[in-house]
Amino acid sequence: MGRVISTYIRTVFILSVFVVVSGCASFKDLAPGTVKQISASGNSVVQREIVRVAPAATASFTPQPYRIGCYDILSINMNGLADVSVTGDETGKSSVKRSGKAAGATVDATGMVYLPQVGALKLAGASIPEAQELVRSAYLKYYKNPWVVIDVAEYRSKPIYLLGQFKNPGVYYMDRPMTVVEGIALGSGFDATADITGARITRKRGVVPIDLHALLSQGQLDAGSQHWLEPGDTIYIPDSRNQQVFVFGSVKKPGPVVMPPSGINLSQAIASAELADLGYDFTHVRIIRSLSATQGELLVVDFEKIMRGQALPIMLRAGDVVYVPRSAVGDWNTAIAEMLPSLQAISTLLQPFVNIKYLTNN
Repeated sequence: MGRVISTYIRTVFILSVFVVVSGCASFKDLAPGTVKQISASGNSVVQREIVRVAPAATASFTPQPYRIGCYDILSINMNGLADVSVTGDETGKSSVKRSGKAAGATVDATGMVYLPQVGALKLAGASIPEAQELVRSAYLKYYKNPWVVIDVAEYRSKPIYLLGQFKNPGVYYMDRPMTVVEGIALGSGFDATADITGARITRKRGVVPIDLHALLSQGQLDAGSQHWLEPGDTIYIPDSRNQQVFVFGSVKKPGPVVMPPSGINLSQAIASAELADLGYDFTHVRIIRSLSATQGELLVVDFEKIMRGQALPIMLRAGDVVYVPRSAVGDWNTAIAEMLPSLQAISTLLQPFVNIKYLTNN
């Protein structure tokens, strides 16, 4: 019964495309009762091009000491005096700063720590040995040859964000340099609804060209074990239950089209977006398809062959970008230039490859 309903729905979508285009003078419907045989060579794809982007560079790593940052909480002990582990404000009044279970001196947004007697002392950017020497030097006014021990009671200055379908999403803080693999492990893996093909790492400069699908789904550890996270990085794994394709160009409803669990073909997607009343080129419909974060496929489709029954429908993949040109478009550079404003408007919804290849630095 389910298959019958699915077949019926697909038929309705395809028929709706015929209804939309029936008013176009350049397209003539097939005569009623026409039966056409589709040969093995009946392929509507007239051009196919694999496009790659350079993967993120891997670099040898030399261990570096941890540098204290803003919002870190420090445990400071001098000559065994416990009161040095509390903070003091500008007035000299001591107070205890707490974050979770940790108590100690909090580095404020300007990188300063407020200590009894000494007052404000800048420790942000210093290593632990350097910070100990700075505090020791500051207390030489009050103590003869003091000794100082500093430890980070709570790391709060170098966050990474795990969002989406992690088992334990949230904000985590780096206590040392971390690889992509180590950062993902903080989230305890991903759940059954995760769409690994759309997983990505974003930072201030945009989406990072690292193939998380190869790492998480195909076990290619080199895809993440040699790449280092930066403070502020976001690792996002989308939900497979919210898959979409995108249709732009000569349509009335440009933007995302929801992909049902049974899938969606090119005819159905164009029908959902509703063709414009006039002006479109069916012989050069273009599809941008993401194969991974660093590889994609550019397809030019003679959609009219599908409409005339000379080729089988093309099934779309989640994240496909479909462009119905208003007129004959020259090369892919021209097509991308026409699509670019639309892609920028929904950049957060697009697959990593599209973001990296066409939106980064644009």
